Amino acid sequence: MAEDSIAVGVIVEKRKAASPWIDHTWSPVAVLPGLPEAAPMTLIETLPDGERYYAGAARITLASVDTANYRDNMMSGAPKLWVAMREEHPEAGLMLVAVTADPAEGEAHTETGTNIVDTVPMVPEIAHFVAQFVDTHHVEREFFKRKRDRADPNRLARRPMGEEG
Repeated sequence: MAEDSIAVGVIVEKRKAASPWIDHTWSPVAVLPGLPEAAPMTLIETLPDGERYYAGAARITLASVDTANYRDNMMSGAPKLWVAMREEHPEAGLMLVAVTADPAEGEAHTETGTNIVDTVPMVPEIAHFVAQFVDTHHVEREFFKRKRDRADPNRLARRPMGEEG
């Protein structure tokens, strides 16, 4: 299995929540190629209704077995990246869990119930990296539909009490 990865930096936004149960919400705003000279959770910009932070660095790792998912994402017309993050302690900010170009992997990160998962548009530099990987490693696989075995209704019938088989 071939793999390749690209280093990225994640920008997030913290907004005041319109909810009596939480103070604020987090959402990813952008994923940019390369790593800036900034510490994680560095304040970038103050907005009228929130703040933007550099959340930290991540790696988008591509695997040759997942090229069909990347290809489908690229062919959607608006390719996306899925950003998974977690707020473990409100005063500590966010912890990046993953950044992926695979829609199935992005969806899988929602299953924990504790991750914040959202999409951002894929910038052209990252889209080019993903497209090159797909062009190099994608192998079209034929779809095989499995056929179910027909059940024998006599074997499924209940046996009379005391009869062993």
